[in-house]
Amino acid sequence: MTGERTSRRGRLRVLLGAAPGVGKTFEMLSEGNRLREDGLDVVIAVVETHGRSATAAQAAGLPLVPRRVEQHRGVELTEMDAAAVLARAPQIALVDELAHTNAPGSRNPKRWQDVDELLDAGIDVITTVNVQHIESLNAVVEKITGVAQQETIPDAVVRGADEIEVVDLAPQTLRDRLSAGLVYPAERIDAALSNYFRLGNLTALRELALLWLADEVDSALRTYRAEQGIEGSWQARERVVVALTGGAEGETLLRRGARIAARSAGGELLAVHVSAQDGLRRELPGALAAQRTLVESLGGSYHQIVSDDVPEALVEFAHTVDATQLVIGVSRRGRLAAALTGPSVGTEVIRRSGDIDVHIVTHAAAGGRTALPRITGGALGWRRQVLGFAVALIGGPLLSWLLFSLRSPESITSEVLAYQLLVVIVALIGGIRPAVFAAVLSGITLDVLFVAPLYTVTIAHPLHAVALLLYVTIAILVSIIVDQAARRARDANRATAEAELLASVAGNVLRGDSAALALVSRTREAFGLSGVRLVAGNGDVIARDGEPLRDGRSTTYPVGTGANGEPRATLELHGGPLDAPSRRLLDVIIAQLTAAIEHTDLSATAREAEALAETDQVRSALLSAVSHDLRRPLASAVAAIGGLRGAGSLSAEDRAELLATADESLATLTSLVTDLLDVSRVQAGVLAVSTTPVDAGGSILAALDELSLGPSDVELALDPALPPLRADPVLLQRVLVNLLANALRHSPEGERVLVSTSRLGGTAEIRVVDRGAGVSHERQGTMFEPFQRLGDTDNSTGLGLGLALSRGFTEGMGGTLSPEDTPGGGLTMVVSLPLADGEPEPGGTAG
Repeated sequence: MTGERTSRRGRLRVLLGAAPGVGKTFEMLSEGNRLREDGLDVVIAVVETHGRSATAAQAAGLPLVPRRVEQHRGVELTEMDAAAVLARAPQIALVDELAHTNAPGSRNPKRWQDVDELLDAGIDVITTVNVQHIESLNAVVEKITGVAQQETIPDAVVRGADEIEVVDLAPQTLRDRLSAGLVYPAERIDAALSNYFRLGNLTALRELALLWLADEVDSALRTYRAEQGIEGSWQARERVVVALTGGAEGETLLRRGARIAARSAGGELLAVHVSAQDGLRRELPGALAAQRTLVESLGGSYHQIVSDDVPEALVEFAHTVDATQLVIGVSRRGRLAAALTGPSVGTEVIRRSGDIDVHIVTHAAAGGRTALPRITGGALGWRRQVLGFAVALIGGPLLSWLLFSLRSPESITSEVLAYQLLVVIVALIGGIRPAVFAAVLSGITLDVLFVAPLYTVTIAHPLHAVALLLYVTIAILVSIIVDQAARRARDANRATAEAELLASVAGNVLRGDSAALALVSRTREAFGLSGVRLVAGNGDVIARDGEPLRDGRSTTYPVGTGANGEPRATLELHGGPLDAPSRRLLDVIIAQLTAAIEHTDLSATAREAEALAETDQVRSALLSAVSHDLRRPLASAVAAIGGLRGAGSLSAEDRAELLATADESLATLTSLVTDLLDVSRVQAGVLAVSTTPVDAGGSILAALDELSLGPSDVELALDPALPPLRADPVLLQRVLVNLLANALRHSPEGERVLVSTSRLGGTAEIRVVDRGAGVSHERQGTMFEPFQRLGDTDNSTGLGLGLALSRGFTEGMGGTLSPEDTPGGGLTMVVSLPLADGEPEPGGTAG
């Protein structure tokens, strides 16, 4: 039956594997059979069984859309026929190897683009992909396995799937399957086990796949909560946030938080420091830097926020990261400070935390101070001012009652000083407004209660009026001075917070992070924005952190100036507007971003200069090589020809010997000049390559004939089932001749060189194995550079271009040439070339 098409977009289900052979294709086909038994219309759009009988058996019961045939350079290549699948219009299409690159001339360059068309048509798709083909992980996989993956798929394509499922298999189980011949044919098993399928490689790839999926699940959960407007935390995973003040107690809090996170599998530790004016500033220089190093050594991450409301900032950050636990320290304020300044940070955090568990951890510095707290401008908000007025209204009458009950004719001085102290305390607590109020109120109280005549506002003596006026003036001046000091302290703390933020960014860059990404990430955290993006002039996103708001509220700022006067990039801030101090800090960040972009441009220019320097170095080496290596055959040829000029006195045997010498010298000279021309063409990228299907065994035999080698010199282990590979037959023979000549030269006396062929995925491998001294790993990086003889100094082995030419020729044919250590000693050179049938390359997406 044929499913009815609707306007909906089809659903994409991705089966993700850590390596070939874990069973992705088998699982896809099994699911297809199950859905077909449920009455759904399921077809195979494309499947690669790779000769596996179990996989082929699963595919046998499903209808198959015939493949499309493409002709490319005389070779027939088969691809998924997307047009035929669209015409067939099934409900579900099974598409193997999503990262596959289509043959030239196809409907789309990539198979995932074909799948996108099927989804647009409302067809559900089940597909397979290996973790090494995900674009963001490609470089990591190459570092793990040493195999460069040529086929990649954008992360957004995989992340956009409706379902992602990891098809998991233990590494040793996969190796057992490989050894049993269930993954590759027998002739390819040894090469696979000793290279890509090493136990360490498989373990690392498995962990990479599981972590990538865990990150995707976490991202999907956050997206769902944002779309549904769910503000509460979902405790799907333990996330422990530790609040750092910069004091000595930070280490205690971090270790406690790490223990809490360690109690649950997969727990995450996050440390956050709020730079604010709260009286809990750090007292030990470098404390935050040491604590940042500690949290990173504990496997956590460090974050920094600039905010005046510490409890609100902590709780908001905890909700943003879906924290389940929040660890804070016991207040370091003494009882007097707590009584005067109101609830502590811990109390406010508990009140606002909601469903987040709050741990208040005691420490050595808890409650250690009894002096009045440092009241800064950040505390001069309406709460602090209300508290100041309250102290004036309550403390004034209480002080008046106390002084009135103890008054005496000589006590006026102490009474004035007592009221002066009250004004200072009110100024410290609430700033200038409540302090002026207290000064005026206390002046009136002094006049009524302590200046004759009592209980009236009349002043009998003029000096008393002057004294009262001076008192009020002094009280107001003291209030102004205290208020200015508080505001300056606020500005200083703000500058400290900004400096800490920039130092944090600088630390990220010094540790090797991307400067632009570090700046963008810290900008979002510091200003509490929902998302920040740095967009290049051409529209490409240089760096991003967070997500834009759904209502589209954003502000843009130009970054740098290009040669045409246009901005080099644009910084997009998604969230609320910034105040003036934040805007000043943003200007500093923009200047840093401009410097980072300029540094990137300068680095690119430096790399170009390095390439030119390397070219000059090659030219110098060329001149040196020509002066040494061309001189010998040239001198021999000149001497032989000079001798032939006086041939009248030479015997026929002598003339024949001179002719042979001249012929040999000129042939050597011709070979050297040919190598020089070839290497110059390789370096210039103008090597003429004409690839056709080539039989590897035929090329090997031709190379042996050219070198006049027989069974006593070379042992052959050729795979008779190896399909033709795609190569230039002339260049391939040159490569093999060079490799065989090198192997013979370095093999011990009586040892034969082994030449073997095998197949790995869509690649043919030719191995030339010798049992010589081998090459150290340090020298393997330079052995392919021109004019390298690896210790040969007899000037009889050519210019040292053989390996450079061999690698250049191989890469020109679309392959690779790499060295390996021969087990037991020696060097193995591996020539990898694509098969002519266009099947995937090693480590490909085989299920």
